[in-house]
Amino acid sequence: MNVLLVYPRFPKSFWSFEKTLALLDRKAMLPPLGLVTVAAILPQEWKFKLVDRNVRQITEAEWAWADLVILSAMIVQKEDLLEQIREAKYRGKRVAVGGPYATALPHEVSAPGTDYLILDEGEITLPLFVEAIARGDRTGVFRAGGEKPDVTHTPIPRFDLLEFDAYAEMSVQFSRGCPFQCEFCDIIVLYGRKPRTKNPAQLLAELDYLYELGWRRSIFMVDDNFIGNKRNVKLFLKELQPWMVAHNYPFSFATEASVDLAQDQELMDLMVACNFGAVFLGIETPDEESLTFTQKFQNTRDSLSEAVHTITRSGLRVMAGFIIGFDGEKPGAGARIVKFVEQTAIPTALFSMLQALPDTALWHRLEKEGRLRSKSANINQTTLMNFVPTRPLADIAREYVEAFWELYEPSRFLDRAYRHYLILGEATYPKKGKGAKKPLNWKSLRALLIICWRQGVRRQTRWQFWRNLWNMYQHNPGGVSSYLSVCAQIEHFLEYRQIVRDEIEAQVAEFLEAEAKVQPEVKVLAS
Repeated sequence: MNVLLVYPRFPKSFWSFEKTLALLDRKAMLPPLGLVTVAAILPQEWKFKLVDRNVRQITEAEWAWADLVILSAMIVQKEDLLEQIREAKYRGKRVAVGGPYATALPHEVSAPGTDYLILDEGEITLPLFVEAIARGDRTGVFRAGGEKPDVTHTPIPRFDLLEFDAYAEMSVQFSRGCPFQCEFCDIIVLYGRKPRTKNPAQLLAELDYLYELGWRRSIFMVDDNFIGNKRNVKLFLKELQPWMVAHNYPFSFATEASVDLAQDQELMDLMVACNFGAVFLGIETPDEESLTFTQKFQNTRDSLSEAVHTITRSGLRVMAGFIIGFDGEKPGAGARIVKFVEQTAIPTALFSMLQALPDTALWHRLEKEGRLRSKSANINQTTLMNFVPTRPLADIAREYVEAFWELYEPSRFLDRAYRHYLILGEATYPKKGKGAKKPLNWKSLRALLIICWRQGVRRQTRWQFWRNLWNMYQHNPGGVSSYLSVCAQIEHFLEYRQIVRDEIEAQVAEFLEAEAKVQPEVKVLAS
């Protein structure tokens, strides 16, 4: 069986970083971990080829070679996913689809002629699919029936199928699930509220394999809440630390975590000792009423700003997510988010309008209240809310665009990055002065020269850039390389904030025009 694994394209988004990636001649931030895990679970006598369409096109020779095409995607990738299903069917190929988008909205994924829907978690449903193939079944829908797999039996992903040079970072996964109950979150729908973890030896084996394959750069732990099971993550980190020492610190790590990380100094110290450099926090909003309403109670127990400072002072660069549009939200939410980000000096702040994702508690509540504007959803930053909010949609959109524009004004971004790294300085690099210094290759040197030219010569922020860089060299020399990599993000955000403004304002204009047409009809009916 010749299996072509296809990962659809992402649209331009907050995390796509095209212009930043181009500096290092990379094509994508992260590889499709789900598909290389699928390849490891399927029969190993099958033959596999993987094409990530964020990296390159599928060749006609690859289409011709395939007996079966397997695709996986998130909701944000749906446009290209549906297009690739149609391309495969046009060539007479059998098509199987799985992943978060298919699991959430199977009717949308089946529409272009999908033969097999492999839903939920693959450790359970892929063996059912293999049995169906062996029987000669030409179609099928495979579900887990509410069962969650024991991930300690998940095999090492087929990292060998990836084109390593195309990616800025590698992906591994330690856990699935999150113990919290945020109303808008689809992670607890997909993976449950009981975090399941791999065992330390299992994940170290994955790192061994990556090391053998020659990977020597950053690794992102894609867990939606890395610290969901604190006991198990500490056991893992205690075994990871000597592994890192023995291998001369070949990787740096980043991950996602809940803000209660700030309450556990031992855990933060273990992460820093294992060369974790950054953590993404779901802060959402500084408005406590909104946090309570959306059941994100873990963010209301302590000061959010103090939590950010505590994590930063421990040596972890903070990235954070923010959302506007919660029910009961008071005017000025966008400005309050900007103020919070500035006060806490968070350089990279993901900002979106709230979306009701399929099958979440928010989705079901809004459906019951008759407030869903669309049965579909998208988590891109260029999409209006898919439900009727409790304050005017146009006002929320205006605040959103204005706040996004302010957050990524170049001088503000550079100032936040500089202040953040000054806080990191004393905390991080005395502890981290370890591992062999990696040689400066041509790609890195070229990227450095381009950043210095664009930000240190061409832009109006040039004096700020050089002043900050000199001060960084004086006060935090070990962090200069990482600091410059964060500064490089503005190459992406300068373009992307304009995309956000243009697309959101166009959608608002269409929405207001449609509303204006409806109002006279409502008045006529009322009279």
